[in-house]
Amino acid sequence: MEQIKKGELVDVDEEKWVYDSSMDHKGRAPLRASTGVWKASLFIIAIEFSERLSYFGIATSLIIYLTKVMHEDLKTAAKSVNYWGGVTTMMPLLGGFLADAYLGRFSTVLLSSVGLLLLTMSRVVPSWKPCGPGLCQEPRKVHEVVFFLAIYLISIGTGGHKPSLESFGADQFDDDHPEERKKKMSFFNYWNAGLCTGLLLGVTLIVYVQDHVSWGVADIIFTAVLASSLVVFCLGRPFYRYRMPTGSPLTPLVQVVVAAIAKRNLALPCDPAELYEVPKSENTRGRLLCHTKNLKFLDKAAILEDKTNPEKKQQNPWRLATVTKVEEMKLIINVIPIWLTSLPFGICAAQGSTFFLKQGTTMNRNITHTFQIPPASMYALAALGMIISVTLYDRILVPILRRTTGNERGIKILQRIGIGMVFSVITMVVAALVERKRLSTVEEDPLKSSISMSVFWLAPQFVIIGIGDGFTLVGLQEYFYDQVPDSMRSLGIALYLSVIGAANFLSSFLITIVDRVTEKSGKSWFGKDLNSSRLDNFYWLLAAITTVNMCFYVVLARRYSYKTVQNRAAVVVADCYEGDDIGTIA
Repeated sequence: MEQIKKGELVDVDEEKWVYDSSMDHKGRAPLRASTGVWKASLFIIAIEFSERLSYFGIATSLIIYLTKVMHEDLKTAAKSVNYWGGVTTMMPLLGGFLADAYLGRFSTVLLSSVGLLLLTMSRVVPSWKPCGPGLCQEPRKVHEVVFFLAIYLISIGTGGHKPSLESFGADQFDDDHPEERKKKMSFFNYWNAGLCTGLLLGVTLIVYVQDHVSWGVADIIFTAVLASSLVVFCLGRPFYRYRMPTGSPLTPLVQVVVAAIAKRNLALPCDPAELYEVPKSENTRGRLLCHTKNLKFLDKAAILEDKTNPEKKQQNPWRLATVTKVEEMKLIINVIPIWLTSLPFGICAAQGSTFFLKQGTTMNRNITHTFQIPPASMYALAALGMIISVTLYDRILVPILRRTTGNERGIKILQRIGIGMVFSVITMVVAALVERKRLSTVEEDPLKSSISMSVFWLAPQFVIIGIGDGFTLVGLQEYFYDQVPDSMRSLGIALYLSVIGAANFLSSFLITIVDRVTEKSGKSWFGKDLNSSRLDNFYWLLAAITTVNMCFYVVLARRYSYKTVQNRAAVVVADCYEGDDIGTIA
């Protein structure tokens, strides 16, 4: 009778309090009713909205600024944008570490504000402006130095708070609570809806100010918005659930490898249950993972050499690792091929902020006799495509798929990512056909060029890539948050961002290689301007590369072993050791 009462007490407590190693702002166990979930995550989504408004206001018009104001040629400008985008999305790997270990997240966000302030000054302070009162063929050197210093300071600041912010938002949901876990699956969809809303305003309202008022006024708006978003973020402090840092997440992974090598000559036990693990009753920190059958060599790190005295060996983590630590190392190894096969999608997405926008500058952008669409505003169609995609997926497709497949997510994460990759291939095919049509118009009437062709010919490729982003980018965020060790979730989001960053660098590298190869064969695909280029051939090349890559991705996805967690309460989905409570993140 006493045991039943205790069981009932635990159930009641877990409905009232959150026992997932998080704390409230006073350092106590969080009260479930007054902390976390949507009441906390909406504050975090709000700051993401304002940060993305500033970022995309800069990013989507950067190639226009470099070609029109800085007088760079198309090829150089595209590579400059790709390098900046690459640094901005690779920086979280370093910036996230510095923010957590040395600077703190708040200070790193302030560093981003310094970058925006410097960018504003480069366009407002008379002696720092690109040109004097008259016309000029190239900008002042001081403007170039201050401008590039400013945008790369923004990269550092963005790199510091971006991975921490998204993982902090997802931390507001308890994985071991069924209702909160379902809400968490929607979090990434709503996070991206907020992101796209910021993008939408950034490429419409802000870009209009840049085109029709001044670049300096737009930068002042960026700085004011970011400052106000910090106030909003601070207002949510009593509602947040906080996770204390647990030390370097990389050290236990290295210990697993060292222990496995040290015991390489030992035979693995026939029963995986004989491998060393902290008993659930003694585990007070973090979640335990189930054993998986892949990468068996690493299992040797968990072999007990002296079963009669396990406590002695337990004192040396470089000689004995738990099954959970071994499985965390396996998770990181499993992530690598998925990261690599996601790169071609990122290369396709990179074209949206470079060549797609530059195509728009050569076409008819008039809505009325007095109003002309800014080229960067075409990116709003990609944002709309993504908003529609994630909304329909979350509100309509997921409930239907849950009933059909029995999977809590509707479909597996890697399946969602794969669907988006199909859309990226379709995007490149459509882009190639539209560009071929545009070049045909130029050939028919060189004097009018493609100005007689409406910019809305580009609408399908923007919308399709936006729909693809709703599947692949959101899926990658979920994947890199869920399928890494719990102690590495900020770094997991940084890995997701690094996919986009590395893809930007690869896009620049590919442009350089294709330029040199085609130049040797007669005429480069990348001329001085779009009309002397053959972007249609480049798009066909990207479609072919992405299609071949998808074949490898499908093989990996079908063989992938998802993270399997021993939960406090029974959650049906996967097998663990017989009699254990389990749950998978799939």
